This record gives sequence, C-alpha cells and structure tokens, in this order.
Amino acid sequence: MGGAGRHPGRHGGVSHSHDKPETWAAAAGRRPEWTQNREGTGGIVNPPVWRASTILYPTIADMDSANQRQDETLFYGRKGTPTTWALREALTGLEPGAEGTMLYPSGVAAITGAMLAALKPGEHLLIPDSAYDPTTHLSHGLLRQLGVQAEAYDPLIGGAIAGKFRPNTRLLVLESPGSLTFEVQDIPAMTAAARQAGIATLLDNTWAASLHFKGIAAGCDMVMQALTKYVAGHSDVMMGSVSATPEWFGRLRSTAWQLGHCVSGDEAALALRGFRTLPVRMARQQESALKIAHWLKAQPLVERVLHPALPDCPGHENWKRDFSGSSGLFGVVLKTGSRADAPIFFDQLSHFGIGFSWGGYESLAIPTSPEKLRKLGGFVPSGLSLRLSIGLEDPDDLIADLSEALKRMESIG
Repeated sequence: MGGAGRHPGRHGGVSHSHDKPETWAAAAGRRPEWTQNREGTGGIVNPPVWRASTILYPTIADMDSANQRQDETLFYGRKGTPTTWALREALTGLEPGAEGTMLYPSGVAAITGAMLAALKPGEHLLIPDSAYDPTTHLSHGLLRQLGVQAEAYDPLIGGAIAGKFRPNTRLLVLESPGSLTFEVQDIPAMTAAARQAGIATLLDNTWAASLHFKGIAAGCDMVMQALTKYVAGHSDVMMGSVSATPEWFGRLRSTAWQLGHCVSGDEAALALRGFRTLPVRMARQQESALKIAHWLKAQPLVERVLHPALPDCPGHENWKRDFSGSSGLFGVVLKTGSRADAPIFFDQLSHFGIGFSWGGYESLAIPTSPEKLRKLGGFVPSGLSLRLSIGLEDPDDLIADLSEALKRMESIG
C-alpha cells in the first residue's frame, strides 16, 4: 500500500507526507474509514486494535473478490487489518518517494525479507564491514547456504564501490552510521553507482529512524529499520519495517507474504503509539547525547568518542551534508582497560541499564568488541570499547553516573 498522500488531520482536516515531522507523526494513519463512525458524526483519535486471523465473507463471490485484491482488503489476518495498514501508511510517509511499507516481526526479519526479495542463488552481495552483526551472519550464513556470495567492503569506500561490482552483483547493503563504530557512508554516491550498474540498494536506516535521513530520496531502493528501537520507543515491542520504491515494493510484498511475515494488531498499535512521539523523543535524546558526548570527549581516560555529529567521527562530512540531526546512540573507546575489565565500569552504574537494543526511553550501556566482528580489520581499540544509548533521563544525572564509572577505571591504570 502507499501512504504518501492525503490523510485526516487531528481536527478533521488533511495532513500530507510533506508536512513537518511533528505534524506528520500526529496525524499519519488516521484515515476517517479507520477512526470515524459510519454516519460521519464522530469518531476516535487512534485507529482501533483489530485482532484477526479468520475474515468472514457474506458470499463466495465476496471471498473470491478479496482474494484477487493485493492490499488494503480484509482477506486473512496475516495480510493485515486497519491497525497494521495505519502503521504502514505512517512509516511510508517518512520516506518520500516510497510506494509502500511492509511490517516484520523483528528488525532481523525485515533485513532477511528484503535480502531474499532481491537475491537469487549464484548472485553476489556487498555488505559493509561495519554492518549490524545479525546482518553479517545472515549474509555469510543462511544466504551462503542458499548459494549467494557475500563480500564485505570498507564502509567509507564511497563512490569507489563501483570497483567492487561483479557481473552477478545484485544487491548493495548500506548501513549508516555503521553498527558499533558509527562510520557515516556516502549514500548518494554509492546509490548512484549502484543504479548506474543496475544493482539494487538496501539501507539500514534505524539510527536515524527515517526522521533525520531520507534513504529513498537519497537513491535507495529499499530502506529498513528496526521499529523495536526509536519508533516503538518503549522497549516493549519487537518489529521491523521495509519501505520501498514503486519498482521494488511489489517484489518486497510478494516475498513477505510468501515467507509469512506479519505482525499483530496489538504490536502495531504499540508501535503507532510510539510513532506519535518519535520526533519529540529523538529531539530530546539528540540534545542529551550531544551534551554527554562532548563531556566524554574532554575526559582524560577517553580515547575516542564515535558520534557522527562530532568532527573527528569517520564520515562526519557525509553526516553534516546529508543528515538533519542525530540520535542518542554512539560509541566510546577508553585509553585503558579491556573487555575483561567491563564489570569495573558497568556493574555499578545507577542510571544506565545493561542490556541489548537501544532507542527506548531508558538509557543503556554495553561493552563492545567491534574488532572481533570485522572481516577487513581496521578497528583497533586502545582500551575498553562501549556503546551508550541515551534515553530521556536528565543528562546531568547520566554524566554523574559515567563520571563515577571512569573513576573506577582509573584503578586499573
């Protein structure tokens, strides 16, 4: 389905996908047919939660007609209900130029669905060396078993990626910033090279949540994000999405339906609730994260702060040119310690939880070992590496917590 057209505003007006993010987030996916009564004399704010597996039809002819429709028709719960359609429509509007969006039970499922839509046995795949670990495992694991050849590339290669193309290259995967090390790729140059060679592109846009970077407008064919992170925003939903151009959306949808990828109405409603506050949450998290990043950069025990908005982060010039803002996730490398010393830094943190994922309202911190995941090398930490996800707490409280953790690290010399 599409979703970049006209939609009901909060007071019965019309909103458009080119509205500013806060306006779009408040109004998207609230069509009258999903929120108003049949008489048109009243309605509700949020699309209802439709829970459905079986759909009942008045006649066999109605059932046969629904079976012929591709979308936005109640046919079987797996193909969606107004609750999931509303979320898909809202997400499509975040990516100008997208034809539609599909939903998946996790971010990894979204990556898998998009890759399988683009690749066949015997074809070649390019993936950045800084990609999300499950993306790398999929590329060099299941896809290899299916006869796809995966090759890692330097995430900062830019337009020179054309030199990596083979006659059988069919998909270029992009992730910007990169997982754990936060390199910002030259997406416009890379998508231009791929398009000229007839190669599809898939961008993991989770860090920017399709809010601070518009992947389809930058030339990508498909843009995914883990809705688990910033869109849902409350650490209680597992979900992913892929938005695609008109050229690719039909193939993406067909693959998703063949794989049985779907989400429940309850989860879609939770993601929609998070979507409404996405711009204001990310604005606060951006502000707090930058304050903390600048503070960390001035600390004697800190070797590097890997935040795309800082001038010394790899690919910062690409970020400055292409992004409208940043999020609350970044990396830090200390001058001392190692992964074995992680308990000294982490175990007594008061305001940071220790746990995977990110993008929720609560701050998280974990140790990282990017050098163990890279296939091309190039990242050699001087000391303990960590990743911080900054939530909605007061940044001064978070700084105080990190200050105590750095003091504990002084003991190991």
